[in-house]
Amino acid sequence: MKTDRVPEKTITRLSIYLRCLEELEADGVVSVSSKELAERFSLNPAQVRKDLAYFGQFGIRGLGYYIVELKHHLERILGLKQEWKVALVGLGNLGSALLAYKGFREKGFKITAVFEKDPFKVGRKIRGLRVQGVSRIIPVMKKRRIKIAILAIPATGAQAVVDALVAGGVTAILNFAPTQLVVPPTVKLQNVDISTLLKTLTFHTIRVGRGARDEE
Repeated sequence: MKTDRVPEKTITRLSIYLRCLEELEADGVVSVSSKELAERFSLNPAQVRKDLAYFGQFGIRGLGYYIVELKHHLERILGLKQEWKVALVGLGNLGSALLAYKGFREKGFKITAVFEKDPFKVGRKIRGLRVQGVSRIIPVMKKRRIKIAILAIPATGAQAVVDALVAGGVTAILNFAPTQLVVPPTVKLQNVDISTLLKTLTFHTIRVGRGARDEE
């Protein structure tokens, strides 16, 4: 299996399948077919089988998939069998909330470095971590060998911060800054624009409202 041939959307769906399996495991389910998995979580059974086929044959004909076994395989494929060190840049309302979020640690992601440009925050110790200035990004990232970063800062100056993260050895960035950023091909940039997502919801809401009025 060559991972460079796996579609990006397939990787995204794998994390969804993993979450579904975790829920099934919590409910005491031992095995599940692609059809049952699809019916319970509104998935496409053919798509499930196609996505998993990129990585091997995990199911048993006539039985389906063993929950624990498939969960183990997906965790391995997604690199969740190890703890990942993460750097957080920005300690505003969003950054502070992300730092306090316990779900990261539970899924194997540990924020081990925090950077901020506000001089009143630099030097403080928050949740056991000393806040460092953004000028320290490159040396700290290199020394601690941190490969993943979360960007929770305004658009202004975001590109300079990204450049520093890349120079420090980062290969993956989760970006909450509302701006288009440029990274080299070796770095994966995942943008999360909350305002854009909300706009898609308003579009849906308007369409539903129009449909209801048309039926009157």
